Order: sequence, then structure tokens, then C-alpha cells
Amino acid sequence: MRRLIIVLVLAAGIVAAVAGVYYARVDERFQGYPGADQFVDIAPGTGSRAIGRALVDAGVVRDELTFRMATYLTGTERELKAGEYQFAGAMSAKEVARKLARGDIFLRPITFPEGLTLIEMSREYESKGLGTAKAFLDAARDTTPIRTLDPLAKDLEGYLFPETYNVPRKMDAKALVQRMASRFLAVFDQPMRDAAAAKGLKLREAVTLASLVEKESAREDERAIVSAVYANRLRVGMPLQCDPTVIYGLVKVGRYDGNIHKDDLSFDSPYNTYRHAGLPPGPIASPGRASLEAALHPADADYLYFVSRNDGSHEFARTLEEHNRNVQKYQIQYFRDQKAGGAGGVGRAGATGGARGSRR
Repeated sequence: MRRLIIVLVLAAGIVAAVAGVYYARVDERFQGYPGADQFVDIAPGTGSRAIGRALVDAGVVRDELTFRMATYLTGTERELKAGEYQFAGAMSAKEVARKLARGDIFLRPITFPEGLTLIEMSREYESKGLGTAKAFLDAARDTTPIRTLDPLAKDLEGYLFPETYNVPRKMDAKALVQRMASRFLAVFDQPMRDAAAAKGLKLREAVTLASLVEKESAREDERAIVSAVYANRLRVGMPLQCDPTVIYGLVKVGRYDGNIHKDDLSFDSPYNTYRHAGLPPGPIASPGRASLEAALHPADADYLYFVSRNDGSHEFARTLEEHNRNVQKYQIQYFRDQKAGGAGGVGRAGATGGARGSRR
């Protein structure tokens, strides 16, 4: 009996000693991988033991028992979350456990600049290694997020808000598209919707107009003036004659080669605002906040025309006679001088088109 007691005491002492070692280890910082950082991808449904093995294999924690004790002491054993994690530098097992419990996964930024079409956005999505362009376009055909506001929408063109999104590597196209649509709805809030209604514009019309403004000028000081040109033309029944709408129509049928040709202006497309009066059927790109505001709050100006100055700015005109003089100066003569100087180039009377009138 006495011998048994001695054995039990010794065993208890050994267990206590081992426990003491691991208890101390949970607070010791450790880095068992080369380089500045290490990535570990935890699949959904992975148990804490398997997570511990993955962390040991990656050199993030010293051993599985240390990690298990760390989760026990931090109360995180049942809170570890799936995802891709980045570990940079030495960390204690407790710090690792808390990081996984917080779900502090590694996020990658993806930026969608203002004025991109769905096709262009899908290419950006694919270029970041998040998935295929096809998956993005397929997801963008689900109009559920804006169906009550725009029942005519066949896709989310114009309704995916352009900005930088921080996303996990395995965020699928559907989740990202839904997030972008939700962001649009947050930006195009009730005051904006009320402003559109006050102007007699449906959501689709307001966003379509904003997309034209977005494609025509990137200058903060010009957007509201461009918006005024289109509003004035719509009011008096003049065709918008907007090159970006023609380009959009050509792209949709695979006819755009990077330039607008004379024959393209007679191309029979509902997006050809040289042939068809009024706004095109829907947005031609995703407008940013500034262009949405400009569409709803055009400048108090009576311009009907504008032409590119070839430096990113535009010259505006009230009459066709004045506009034709501007075209002669900023397009015809400008490119003659360029050609004479050996620079070459081809110009167009308008802002990447623009409401010009001189073609007719």
C-alpha cells in the first residue's frame, strides 16, 4: 500500500511537472517557419485537434499539446473559425488561439474604379485570383438585391458600387457581388431616391444618367455641368449623342475594335444615342458617388454641347455655332498641328464622345 502511494505521488509529480512545462509554453513566443510570415488555411468544419496539427506543421505553434492547453486556458476551443490566416513573426500559443477565435482572417484588397462595366469588373475579379470572370458575370445576373427598385433590370450593370473591398481569398463571386450591390443601396440612400423622384426619375433612369456622366468626365468640377448638358438635351428633345453609349452597344455585340468609326454612329442599337432619343435602356457602367450626385443635382447652366480640350477638361457651348468653333479649335486644328508635328493622333468632338451635335 505504501509503495502504491509512493508511485501515485511520483506520477502526480511527473504530471504536474509536465503540465507546468506546457502551462509555461502557452505564453512563450514561437516561430518555426522561415521568412517573415506564414499562411495557414483552415477549412470549414475542421476540429480543434486537426487545426492544432495544421499549425504545428506550418511552424506556427511548437506542438499540439501546447495549442490544446492554450485553447483550454483561453476558452476558445469551440470558437476557432475557418479561413485563411496570416502569421507574422513569433506568437504565443494563446495569441494564436485568440486570433483564430476572433476570425482574424487574411483579407486581400480588390479595387473596382468608377466607370467599369460588369465585363471589366469580372476581369478584375479574375485577375486577383478570386475566381473566374464567368462566375462573376453569372452572379451579376441575379437582380434580387435591386429588384424592388428596378424590376426591369436584367443584370446588375450600374448597381455594383465601385470602391475597394477587402475580401478573403475564398470569397466567391456571388458573395462579393451581393456585397457590392448592398453597398450601392447604402450609397444611393433615401435622400438620393427622394431627389430622383423629385426630378421625375426612376432609379434606373437616375443611375443610367449618372453612368453617362461618369464615362464623360472624371473631373470633379465638370460632372455637374455635363449632367446639365444631358438634362437640357432631354428637356428640349435633342438626342444625347453620347459616344460611350455607342461603345457600350458595340461591345455588347462584339463589334468594338477600340475606336468609333463613322458607320458606328448609324449602328442600330438601343444604346446608340445618335439614333435613339432619350436615355439608353440602362446604365452603361458603375457610377461613383460624385456622378450619382451630379445626375441628381445638375449645374444651373444652359449648355447644350461640350468638346474635349485633349487635356482631360472640356469646353462647353450654348449654341451649335459656338460649339463648331470649339470643335475646329480643339479637335480639327489641334490634330492637324499634332500631325504636322509628327505626334499623330485621332480626335473626336466630345468627351470620349460628348454631346456634340456637330456630327449631324
